[in-house]
Amino acid sequence: MATQNTFPALKNDLILRAARGDRVEKTPVWVMRQAGRYLPEFREFRKQHDFFTICRTPELACEVTLQPIRRFDLDAAIIFSDILVIPQAMGLTVEMVPGKGPHFPQPLQTPSDLARLKLPVDVNQELGYVFKAITLTRQKLEGKVPLIGFCGAPWTLMSYMIEGGGSPTLSKSKAWLYAHPDASHQLLQSITDVCIEYLEGQVAAGAQLLQVFESHAGLLGREQFLQFSLPYLKQIASKLKANLQAKNLPIVPIIVFAKGAHYALKELSDTEYDVVGLDWTMEPREARHCVGETVTLQGNLDPCALYSPKEDIRAAVKKMAEGFGSQRWIANLGHGIYPDMNPEHLRTFIDSVHEFTQQEN
Repeated sequence: MATQNTFPALKNDLILRAARGDRVEKTPVWVMRQAGRYLPEFREFRKQHDFFTICRTPELACEVTLQPIRRFDLDAAIIFSDILVIPQAMGLTVEMVPGKGPHFPQPLQTPSDLARLKLPVDVNQELGYVFKAITLTRQKLEGKVPLIGFCGAPWTLMSYMIEGGGSPTLSKSKAWLYAHPDASHQLLQSITDVCIEYLEGQVAAGAQLLQVFESHAGLLGREQFLQFSLPYLKQIASKLKANLQAKNLPIVPIIVFAKGAHYALKELSDTEYDVVGLDWTMEPREARHCVGETVTLQGNLDPCALYSPKEDIRAAVKKMAEGFGSQRWIANLGHGIYPDMNPEHLRTFIDSVHEFTQQEN
């Protein structure tokens, strides 16, 4: 396993400083799904390679990760992978169906199906391809920007494993929380254990920042979130940092992005996460008032705002920057960029963040 000392020296540490609350001369910016279908070079790549083949082949994942870094003035790369590699590692088949998204041919239907899971997971054997991709990408980045690693959060992964794919209501997985709370906690703990080991492996491989995606938080009520999501999110941050310290690995900053969890911003800020991500429904000033000054915020332009004319994108960025202020903020969209977006509109977003926040500083 590579050590952080064997990688090229980092030339741009803006996002790491912002995550830790150190002063920055301009606001760092990256974008969820920045390596993806809105880029013509990615679409060409996908004509030749299946989605999960790219994820599982370090050289291909590395190339896709670097595509937006070559094109835009971004302040971080994020390794090309998918949150559903964890259910795959736990023994479930996941297919990526064109035009439909992820599909589980045999989802978990009743608590007796938990016996089908392959536990404990040998993370190095099952997910070593991600670690290799991270190490290779750190080398190929040549220190230009830091590399972000990530995983899906336990509740979000559980919901995919039960629903069998995307769902507007998550009624099958939410039914488990009410009808089978003990089995739900058992599954959530199993996923959490894998997440911790997986993220630790990513840091050992060279990841310099981590994000935990709780994409389905917004379909839980506050009570269910506090019972079935937050305890496992907290466990990931606290146990991971303890493990990194015990193994003399870098204690990298960690971002939590719980989409739709506006009702739990205060609770999220009282965890060991360094950064709390906001979706586009949250008002930056209200969020800052809620979380206080000891945590960095990330976000949160509505992805659809990038369909606007460029001058309107610039105005939206200026307004967003005024709401967040120039410090303890990482600029991003409030969710992932959409596949039909014009890449030049993303360029306007990125360049405007740097321009307006550099002026302010």
